[in-house]
Amino acid sequence: MSSSEKVDLYKLHKDDYATPKKPEILTISPAQYLTVVGQGEPGGDTFTTRIGALYAVAYTVKMTSKFAGRDYVVCKLEAVWWGSSKRPDFFKEDMSKWNWKLMIRTPEFIRQKDIRAAQDALEKKGKGPEVAEVKLEIIDEGLCVQMLHVGPYDQEAVTVEVMKQAAVEQGLRFHGLHHEIYLSDPRRVAPERLRTILRVPVK
Repeated sequence: MSSSEKVDLYKLHKDDYATPKKPEILTISPAQYLTVVGQGEPGGDTFTTRIGALYAVAYTVKMTSKFAGRDYVVCKLEAVWWGSSKRPDFFKEDMSKWNWKLMIRTPEFIRQKDIRAAQDALEKKGKGPEVAEVKLEIIDEGLCVQMLHVGPYDQEAVTVEVMKQAAVEQGLRFHGLHHEIYLSDPRRVAPERLRTILRVPVK
């Protein structure tokens, strides 16, 4: 691939994202992400502020890389979720106690120095302190069960139970954090049409 071509991680790693409406077992290779963590209700002030910080860093890094001759597509938002005990049944807890890590998959040629430069530039523009909380990290989930959930976020527990049973039938059990990959924009898509990839590591 020449430096003039725009890198699209979804096309390069399409097997990670081509997900049917039934559970499948697959191995996810380690991937690099921009991340930011927090606690509280999805859609709340903390959640919204950190999404804004994550995207601000993501697009600042992308534009700097583009001007340097290496352009790429900013990936869709992802998140891992857990409750007080990091169990997959965190759905049962009060949403104000939910923990989350918001993530955007990022090309491997992006380095820590690129993140620091973006944060410095954003801070000089008066952006909030949350941009300094954005990190670059490698996430290695390995063997996972994955399924496409179509419908409202508050009905995901039903899909997760289907995934759990499929894992059990393969002699596996959940062993990691609940991971969501958002294919739809909830501001533009009706709840019953939302498409979300659900993924849980197993062993």
